[in-house]
Amino acid sequence: MSRNATTRAAERGALHHGFARLLAAMLGLVGMTLALGAHAQEPVRLNVYAIPSAAIEEAVTKASADLAARGMTSFQARGHAVHATLYLTQYPQGSEERLIAAIGALAREQARIPLVITGAERTPSDWLFLTLERSAALQRLADLVTRAAEPLRDHAVEPPEWMEAYPDKLPVFERYGSPNVFAQFDPHLTLLARETSPELDAFMAQAKADPPHAEGMVEGIGIGRVDADGQIVETLAEFRFPR
Repeated sequence: MSRNATTRAAERGALHHGFARLLAAMLGLVGMTLALGAHAQEPVRLNVYAIPSAAIEEAVTKASADLAARGMTSFQARGHAVHATLYLTQYPQGSEERLIAAIGALAREQARIPLVITGAERTPSDWLFLTLERSAALQRLADLVTRAAEPLRDHAVEPPEWMEAYPDKLPVFERYGSPNVFAQFDPHLTLLARETSPELDAFMAQAKADPPHAEGMVEGIGIGRVDADGQIVETLAEFRFPR
């Protein structure tokens, strides 16, 4: 092979190698863009919740101390804010500002209402709640929040696994994207989730003999990102009622 032919072959090889590297880089960039785009479109779980007054928080603190004495750590003790869920579901990415605006407008028209702890409840899957009185005023607030927030929700949301034990909640979930709304509203304060300690039996025996009780107020409404257990990991907005 002549020197010129050898040179041309080397140039063709280098060009092919360079094109292959460019193609690989472009494909990698496309893959990264698709991955980022998919991540950006992931729905977000948001909780619109009632902000309890100090008397209610103090009752949760007491119950948390009782649990700690038995070797169990409540969500409050882990740093999660005490809250009573009004409407929890998932939303398309980018819906946060519209939800904040809708709930802020609603909150400006509300007044503080009573909030009463009536006892403790252990679910079949070993979640622990302090139960709240389902008063007409609290029900009305939850209904208003649901109507304001529901149009913004992700309509592809899937029911959580725990709902298999509560088939009566499926119709409202399918319509509103949340199992605990309207006729199925079940107000509570969550202390534990899927607790495995045998000491939970002793706590419930004590709670049955001397039910937790506290009387306070709903001070306002908040919006927060939540984890898989519905616990607030980031507060997006809080609106205190004007009166």
